Amino acid sequence: MKRLIMLVATVAMLATSASAGSLKDIEAAKQFRIGTEGTYAPFTYHDASGALVGFDVEIGRAVAKRLGVEPVFVEGKWDGLIAGLAANRYDAVINQVGITPERQARFDFSDPYIVSKAVLIVKQDDDAIRSFADLKGKRAAQSLTSNYGKLAEAAGATLVGTEGFDQSIQLVLTGRADATINDNLSFLDFKKQKPDAPVKISATQDDAAASGIIVQKDNPDLVAAINKALAEMKADGTYEAISQKYFGADVSR
Repeated sequence: MKRLIMLVATVAMLATSASAGSLKDIEAAKQFRIGTEGTYAPFTYHDASGALVGFDVEIGRAVAKRLGVEPVFVEGKWDGLIAGLAANRYDAVINQVGITPERQARFDFSDPYIVSKAVLIVKQDDDAIRSFADLKGKRAAQSLTSNYGKLAEAAGATLVGTEGFDQSIQLVLTGRADATINDNLSFLDFKKQKPDAPVKISATQDDAAASGIIVQKDNPDLVAAINKALAEMKADGTYEAISQKYFGADVSR
């Protein structure tokens, strides 16, 4: 009898674990637990007052509202966010998580809610670099280990090593580099903060990298509910308002 009781308890525990993070769990708790960094502006960060703000934060709040529950943000470091989802620390991660086959094998994703593209950035008055091919023989300010750096190198550019987007832009502005290949979202954020900065996008790569809201595996009801919420946000102008607030552009496509 004792062994039978233990077996029943174990099965119950496994069943609970398997359903954790489901739409039913969220509705029962009346909370949508969202994992996020809180240190990654303009997506998820703290403003001067200490409040958690950002594009992803507002997307999460809007989704929770349409699910009829309260959003509860759980902050953590990027390298532990997805592991935290697997451990049921939260119901979803909304933190610019790229949709990749490797992640799709272990988790479920919503429809893409934001996309990013590689863009070629030059000084405002530069008409010589109009395409990625024009980088041949030019100096490109890049993080040396990044995919953007590899892209610039493949185009024939000489790399000028930097520690990230901000430093790369500064080298272009000061003439120490001719261009930088970077993420269009970072550029839009930069121009939102400094609209008079004399830099521009001279070319955009066709391929786009999409990010989605990631949840635990085998959660079709939750994924459907999140997708419905995202579609409603785009239809009623909520998404556009959030997008314009942080990027001054529609970043859904």
